[in-house]
Amino acid sequence: MRNTLHTLLLLLALPLAGGCDQLSEALEIPNPKKAEAEGRAVGSACRHAGRSLEDCYTLNPGAEKAAVFAGWREMNDYMMEHKLEVVPSQLPVNSKPPAPAAAANPAAQPARPAAAH
Repeated sequence: MRNTLHTLLLLLALPLAGGCDQLSEALEIPNPKKAEAEGRAVGSACRHAGRSLEDCYTLNPGAEKAAVFAGWREMNDYMMEHKLEVVPSQLPVNSKPPAPAAAANPAAQPARPAAAH
């Protein structure tokens, strides 16, 4: 009887445990595994684009430096082993993302009704 009660309680609690990731994202609780993976991805992308490690740190101040370095180093080793060239960015350094089509073309925006006086 006691084992059945424990099993039942565990089964009832299982769906609650499945939402922990969603809850941590909603509450903005940092996830160390995610931060590590993102830092490695940033470092890897920087190296592939031919950016120096220092530039990568400057452009991504929120990324963990150790993870960025690890990703940069892994990509460097991979590129050397496979004799890959860098793929430089095509965007200017201080460019802004392109504006949405509606903002770029005022004629495409719906007309606003005249304000009543």
